[in-house]
Amino acid sequence: MGNQTWEQPHHRVSIVIPVYQGERTLPALVDEILPLTGPTTTPDGNTYKVVEVLLAYDNGPDRSDETIRELTDQHDVVRAVWLSRNFGQHAATLAGIASSSGAWVVTLDEDGQHDPADIGSLLDTALREDAQLVYAEPTNLPPHGPFRNVSSRLAKWFFAVFLAGGAAGSFQSYRLVLGEVGRSVAAYAGSGVYLDVAMGWVCRQPALCPVRLRHEGDRPSGYSLRRLLSHFWRLVLSSGTRGLRLVSGLGVLIAVGGVLYAGWIVLSSVRSSNVPEGWTSIVVLLLLSTGMILFSLGVIAEYIGVAVNMAMGKPLYLIVSDPADSALGRRTRAVR
Repeated sequence: MGNQTWEQPHHRVSIVIPVYQGERTLPALVDEILPLTGPTTTPDGNTYKVVEVLLAYDNGPDRSDETIRELTDQHDVVRAVWLSRNFGQHAATLAGIASSSGAWVVTLDEDGQHDPADIGSLLDTALREDAQLVYAEPTNLPPHGPFRNVSSRLAKWFFAVFLAGGAAGSFQSYRLVLGEVGRSVAAYAGSGVYLDVAMGWVCRQPALCPVRLRHEGDRPSGYSLRRLLSHFWRLVLSSGTRGLRLVSGLGVLIAVGGVLYAGWIVLSSVRSSNVPEGWTSIVVLLLLSTGMILFSLGVIAEYIGVAVNMAMGKPLYLIVSDPADSALGRRTRAVR
């Protein structure tokens, strides 16, 4: 017992990088990560080490596959995750997370706009705020065009206000998530579920960490306007049942309003003799039938919502380890 010392264990971090057009940017990005594979101290004094870099190949148009093979041959810490065809960034990210083993998982883009040196700040934020999920919060405009930046902000605002609420509108592809939570999400999420929506189902309120984005590498963006619109629509469809419940609530309000307005028309026709014959009955019938239809649609929307949650694989619960013994716990261990 007298020879024991106490130290804070290193936080084991897996880095997941979905790869689509990384031929020219991946080598430099991996070179930046390599110094972090040894014990690294965060600004708050915590220590971590990157135990693996998972490159999830999404069958892009360049020679990224050859670059991945070279990097895996050169560095033991680099591992490849081969997808059978192009499934998209989120599917590739999920595949990488499912293949990870670290206590924490960091996801970042292949183009170099995310600085790996900020991983320490993301980890500090998670430990400081007891957060299972931390998003990078850019302090500068993303290195895209004005139209894309404005569209992105509007899309996130719409998602946060009308579909998800809370900090959900601050999601970023640069994120840190507790490993067991991320791997569970990758295991049960349905094929059409947006990654951040799925993590929002089981994580506590996500935390935000300010970072500065860098310019992308010297390559064209893999996202056209059509793909960005498709991306947003998929986000809307996979956001759960809140949108359906808005439709349901709107149907009830219009139905109640129609009944009240019909009553007012009947009273007005009784008091006044200037109302054309048959007009009152037609309007009352129209309002009541429209209200019944909208109310019925609201009920149907609730049933659809239940089916949507089942199809998406939304779990009723998620079992995790004792928080005090997980990566969020701040226990020390005895070392001889």
